[in-house]
Amino acid sequence: MVGGRWWLWWFGVAVAAVIGGASGGDVTYDGRSLIIDGQRKLLFSGSIHYPRSTPDMWRSLISKAKQGGLDAIDTYVFWNLHETQPGQYDFSGRKDIVRFIKEVKAQGLYVCLRIGPFIESEWSYGGIPFWLHDVPNITFRSDNEPFKFYMQNFTTKIVNMIKSEKLYASQGGPIILSQIENEYQNVEKGFREKGPPYVRWAAAMAVGLKTGVPWVMCKQDDAPDPVINACNGLRCAETFVGPNSPNKPAIWTENWTHFYDLYGNITKIRQAEDIAYQVALFIVKMNGSFINYYMYHGGTNFGRTASSFIITSYYDQAPLDEYGLIRQPKYGHLQELHAAVKLCKQTLLYGRQQNISLGELQQAYVYYGDKGKCAAFLVNTDDRNVSVVRFQKRTYQLAPKSISILPNCKNVAFNTAKVSSQFTTRTRQPAVKLDSPEIWEVYNEVIPVFDDTSMKSNTLLEQMNTTKDVSDYLWYTASYKQKRTDYSYHQSEDSQSVITVKSRGHALRAFVNGELIGSAHGIYRNASFTLETPVALKREINSISLLSNMVGLPDSGAHMELRAAGLQFVSVRKNQTDKDLTNYRSGWGYQVGLLGERLQIYTDKGSNDVQWNNFDSSSRPLKWYKAKLDAPKGTDPVALNLGSMGKGEAWVNGQSLGRYWISFLITDGTPSQTWYHIPRSFLKPRDNLLVLFEEEVGNPLHISVDTVSITKVCGHVSDSHPPPVSSYIRQTLNRNITYRTRKQNRRSQPKVLLHCPPNTNISKITFASFGSPTGNCSSYSVGKCHSINSRAVVESTCLGKNKCSIPWSYKKFGGDPCPGIPKDLLIEAKCQ
Repeated sequence: MVGGRWWLWWFGVAVAAVIGGASGGDVTYDGRSLIIDGQRKLLFSGSIHYPRSTPDMWRSLISKAKQGGLDAIDTYVFWNLHETQPGQYDFSGRKDIVRFIKEVKAQGLYVCLRIGPFIESEWSYGGIPFWLHDVPNITFRSDNEPFKFYMQNFTTKIVNMIKSEKLYASQGGPIILSQIENEYQNVEKGFREKGPPYVRWAAAMAVGLKTGVPWVMCKQDDAPDPVINACNGLRCAETFVGPNSPNKPAIWTENWTHFYDLYGNITKIRQAEDIAYQVALFIVKMNGSFINYYMYHGGTNFGRTASSFIITSYYDQAPLDEYGLIRQPKYGHLQELHAAVKLCKQTLLYGRQQNISLGELQQAYVYYGDKGKCAAFLVNTDDRNVSVVRFQKRTYQLAPKSISILPNCKNVAFNTAKVSSQFTTRTRQPAVKLDSPEIWEVYNEVIPVFDDTSMKSNTLLEQMNTTKDVSDYLWYTASYKQKRTDYSYHQSEDSQSVITVKSRGHALRAFVNGELIGSAHGIYRNASFTLETPVALKREINSISLLSNMVGLPDSGAHMELRAAGLQFVSVRKNQTDKDLTNYRSGWGYQVGLLGERLQIYTDKGSNDVQWNNFDSSSRPLKWYKAKLDAPKGTDPVALNLGSMGKGEAWVNGQSLGRYWISFLITDGTPSQTWYHIPRSFLKPRDNLLVLFEEEVGNPLHISVDTVSITKVCGHVSDSHPPPVSSYIRQTLNRNITYRTRKQNRRSQPKVLLHCPPNTNISKITFASFGSPTGNCSSYSVGKCHSINSRAVVESTCLGKNKCSIPWSYKKFGGDPCPGIPKDLLIEAKCQ
């Protein structure tokens, strides 16, 4: 079992008949929940996007999600990935949405299909295909006939395809919920009178497709009946206005498990305790019955799919990381939350609720069901102080900002602030080093000049409308002739001038006469920037070549079709006189993309069609590098360490790993992302073609191909913790599903559960302390109170095993090392 939660296998077997699987049936709803086959459902869902992983990963990701206590998988539908040109569709490989949904069905989970077809999702152009930009008189996402025509066509295409495969629950399939549009309320005012009728049209259009399952609109408080309005955000229990009809259930379509990362930002970690608290609060305060984690697995923005300034790794801090490895304690803590809530499920969905004040900032949400059943959620909203409360003649200690779940109104099965799941440490080990010059070959990208270009204009063209999203790059070229009045006739040296370029970005490299004279870039939400740099101009003709680079298309905002990019202004200053070249009589020449892109030299065929040179260490920018490598042995995930490079894109066997931008540093001086995922399915056993396009001056001799694994596990419990959920579930799911006595429950003690990944065992105990260790699994040391037997006890129990369990017990450690002091047990182990 994964994540040290061996008990969940037993739990799943014991209650499988109660929880049920993703069998088809009628799907309706009332004010309490979705209703499937006549039964109310309390569902946990997780977002896994099929194109951000590979088909060979899907089964494992879905299986781990199921083991984590999820009931459903949520995915967007990526319009620009599927309809590459009007009426031309692609559903192959990572785009095979039907295969993905069938895999979810095979593992007994439901599906929430968020068609959109505008999705945002930090995805290029928010999922809208760029060819739509060129449709005459179009206004995206408004009461505009051209847009509605194409939007309805695609939505109908997807619905009919899903119907033909019988994948809606009404047909016996797993899809129980669909979404139309996405967070439209955020931009609706920008469309003025064209906004509200579009909302009504989109809802009516979707309902008219007769899928047999409900539709939702997230962040649309006035979603028209029968469409359900849903919440997205961090704290939907506190920010959601609630269903706009008493007959609609409270649905949370995006509970953010992390924050998407940008080039240059500092990663913000959302703690497992906060996620669990908000989930439990949404259930009791809003009567929430469908909660989707965004993301449960983020994955990878392969190719050029990431939107503006979004890094290639997506939601790596989710419960399943970019590689599909379990991230603890987030995964395990939510897993325990799901198990505890499901013990209360029937009472929550069908019982009578009563709210009882336990103090100024404390409250009990109590549910009474048939045959004396009772469940309670004890809430402490005080985020600083522990609270001791009395509930039903018993005393409970509530941690700051926490919720305790009592499935029988007596015993605490779970507290949102008490993390008993093990912590894991992910490491990367070099498997293939590419440190020899003989490994590498080089191809120099050609810097075009005005006479080489076939596209001409007397003005600076907007970039997106020129490239049509076939490349990140657009060359602006001009031949600039100095007049004799610009320099002394007898001047022997080149004339010193200043060139100024204003750009709407996102990055720029300026060349004059084939030499790099300067670079600049923008930042997220402020891509506009100015490059001003001195340049030595020759007499007579000078070749100006400006490489404008977009790091992703925009993904949000009103009137996306009007957004602009590329160069805005170019001037040359000499002797305090500016020559404006923006509208240049002699003309600008344009080249869309790079020559290496057009020749596809990142593929085997394209690579063989050009002449590569031996590796050299020159500082020339705009280089292509290629090497051959064998796949690392084993089954661990694989990543490319590009820490010595600058900015560009990487391919393996013709498959793009995505953009890299190592030189864009965060405030602590480290890159935003160093390792880039190489899915195992991209690799052959031998002779894999690795190609990099490097815009700056990187050093490929320090690149390595690394394997990624969980190498350390850590657990931490104390005598102040409630008994682990595993113990409680075993108690409450005995033969008669009855509750043991309070005396029996006292016998359950907290335990540290350590579990190494498959095919590895505990090889070393790196830290063990029963007493008062300081810190936690992130940083620790021995405290004033410490049992000298700690390491020996743990080693005798755990060494050589894949998993082990160490109880918090005086007897286990040879007695109380310091009476009168609360005791913790903290253990870290190495897996090998």
